Amino acid sequence: IYFNNSIIYFYLIGFIFTSNSNLFAQVFDGFQTINHNQIDRRFYLYVPDNYSVNTPIPILFNFHGGGGDPVSYMNYTSDMRGLAETNNFILIYPEAIADPSTGSISWIDKATGGSPRDETLFIDAIINLIDNNYSVDLDRIYACGYSEGGIFSYELACRLNNRIAGIASVSGSMLSESERFNLGFSNCSPEHPTAIMLIPGTSDTNAHSLYEGCCLDWGLDSYYLSANQITDFWTNYNSTDSNPSVSDVSNTNTTDGSTVERKIWSNGQGSVEVQELKIIGGGHEWPGTSGNMDINANIEIWQFLSKFDKNGMIDNFNFDEIQSSVSVSPNPFNNYFKIEGAENGSIGLYDLLG
Repeated sequence: IYFNNSIIYFYLIGFIFTSNSNLFAQVFDGFQTINHNQIDRRFYLYVPDNYSVNTPIPILFNFHGGGGDPVSYMNYTSDMRGLAETNNFILIYPEAIADPSTGSISWIDKATGGSPRDETLFIDAIINLIDNNYSVDLDRIYACGYSEGGIFSYELACRLNNRIAGIASVSGSMLSESERFNLGFSNCSPEHPTAIMLIPGTSDTNAHSLYEGCCLDWGLDSYYLSANQITDFWTNYNSTDSNPSVSDVSNTNTTDGSTVERKIWSNGQGSVEVQELKIIGGGHEWPGTSGNMDINANIEIWQFLSKFDKNGMIDNFNFDEIQSSVSVSPNPFNNYFKIEGAENGSIGLYDLLG
């Protein structure tokens, strides 16, 4: 590889990522329908070209915000199809339906068992359908989402914990409690170490996503936890270290009006972790697409969640081991560099500007 008149430093990461899904063919890319509680429900399914019936692969659910839909969400916020292709996982964008009481498109359950409205059971039904049709690693089912979809991801971590290994929430808080609707942490019953990532903005003005939490209940007899309350809950449950490691992410984009602080609570049950990417000055946005550009939320989410299954940290997942097996020389370099030991591996190349 030739670089003219420049000095480049090389950094190794565990995966290579791309957001251009047009580069790849795929086994399936489009909507499927499932009848759940006498209602035809849709979800967008992406199965990568590398899929093989002989190799069980993970599932990642990605939930759009309230009032949204999968296609708009992919086109303008979080398109993970290229990521799924490169890292060989099944990607699912479920579609919410109108709330029966308000008419608004919502992931917030308005009723529980026996009612036509229980979105947790809807996701469980999708898992069963995909498991019947594809070879799935049932210990590696993950969920993430934006805004109300992020709130719902927490609900899955609580109420569908027997299926979900870990979740990530972007610009979405966690409900405290609701006796009427069986929601929130007071009804949270995890049964295994659960990896949790949250990406909140300190300047988010949405009532259900305020960094300091909010008392508004939207008729749910509930309120929304602060970022600190969320991490307290999950670090206590996972029995992680009490104090996180804290580091500043490189401010590679000085014009986006925000910076990022990374907090990691480690050494939980099964070596599971809780991680917060605090967007200081960030709003109700999906980093890497809008707002903060120092990180890419798509990449951060997969890089974090994919390290874990329902038992905790996957035994053979070791970034230090990956890095120590590869040599790069010279480093830094002017025009040429040599990489050794990267056979069947993936690398990412960054300059000093990110």
